Amino acid sequence: MLKRASRAIWVGNLKEGKGTVELGSGTFKGNYSFRSRFENGSGTNPEELIAAAHAGCFAMALSHLLSESGYTPEKVEAQATITMEAMEGGFKIKSSHLECTASVPSIGEKEFMNIAQKAKTTCPVSVLLSSIDITLDAHLEQN
Repeated sequence: MLKRASRAIWVGNLKEGKGTVELGSGTFKGNYSFRSRFENGSGTNPEELIAAAHAGCFAMALSHLLSESGYTPEKVEAQATITMEAMEGGFKIKSSHLECTASVPSIGEKEFMNIAQKAKTTCPVSVLLSSIDITLDAHLEQN
C-alpha cells in the first residue's frame, strides 16, 4: 500500500491569515492566503493543487492505457481546471475540466477518444473526484 502525505500550516483568521503548503517529498513549498484562494492574490490554493494532481494523474493514465493498447505515446499534455462556486453555507468544488493534447503515432481519432474517455473515468484522481462533474476535451496531434 502506498501512502503519500503533504502538510499545511495556517496562521491567523480566514481573511487576514496566511499559510504554507508543502509536499511530503519536499519538491514544492508554497504560500497561500484568502486572496490567493478566493481572489487573485499571489500564492497557491488547494483547488490549484487539486487541478495539478488531476492533470498529472490523467496524463499518466492515458499514457498507460495507450501503451496497453499497443501504441507508443510520444507526448501527453493535460490541463485541469477546477471550478468552485459559492453555495449556501460556503463554497463547493463543482467540476474539473480536463484538456488534453497528445501525440500518438498510428492511432485513429475514434480509438484515441475512446481510450481518453476511459482514462478520464479510471485515473485514481478522477475516481476520487467522482462526486463532481468531470469533462474532457481531448485532441490528437496529427503526425
